Amino acid sequence: MYTQYFGLKKAPFNITPDPEFFFSGGNRGAVLDALIYAVARGEGIVKVVGEVGSGKTMLCRMLERELPADCEIVYLANPRLSPEEILHAIAIELQLEVARDASKVEVMCLVHTYLLEKHANNRSVVMFIEEAQGMELDTLEEIRMLSNLETTQDKLLQIVLFGQPELNDKLRLHEIRQLKERITYSFDLAPLNRREIRDYLNTRIRTSGFRGNDLFAPAAIRTLERYSEGLLRRVNILADKSLLAAFSRGDRIIKPRHLRMAAKDSEFHGRTRSP
Repeated sequence: MYTQYFGLKKAPFNITPDPEFFFSGGNRGAVLDALIYAVARGEGIVKVVGEVGSGKTMLCRMLERELPADCEIVYLANPRLSPEEILHAIAIELQLEVARDASKVEVMCLVHTYLLEKHANNRSVVMFIEEAQGMELDTLEEIRMLSNLETTQDKLLQIVLFGQPELNDKLRLHEIRQLKERITYSFDLAPLNRREIRDYLNTRIRTSGFRGNDLFAPAAIRTLERYSEGLLRRVNILADKSLLAAFSRGDRIIKPRHLRMAAKDSEFHGRTRSP
């Protein structure tokens, strides 16, 4: 609706993760590089933790795109599965023919055989698990067992856990201390600060074709920081609605009043003051 008004080729702040809009600031680029390295090393389990809307799914999409072609990816978006169910889900993702009534041992053997064949052909398999904080303890223990599949020199399955801070709380529990010991790399996605939010906004709008001066006034960025709390999804939602508010009023620059309208519409209250 507002794209032509602001000289944009497409909407810059959709919340659907689009790798074209990947922002390497706020340590995201460094974390992506470290993830690529960690997966290439092929040792243990990797963990990425961030608040809701901090950009974990975008990072997952970027990692999938950047890994080499000889790397097969298993993607689990629904971790609320029992140990038996998650093994079946992995087998389905690997396109293995598994009977519905197959036992956990049978499915594990099929998966193990498949991974050995891939390894023999110099191919690797990586499993991404989103919302890992939602896993039951027994299912997390099953993940640890999967990480045991190995040859004398290499792991057969690389595992990357993406989760909210509650994942760290679970990993502190005594019952799954063995899983915690298997995590060799841990990364945290912190909220963006004001400077990073400014750079993020400029990156998105210029990727969308904007060629003018700064579209968001400095005071608007301060307001955006307060209401978004530095979380990327909130930044996208508020920036999108503020552009719509400015368009409806015939304004060419995004100001604090546009952000306040967007925050009220989204029911974001934000911090009482900036840190």
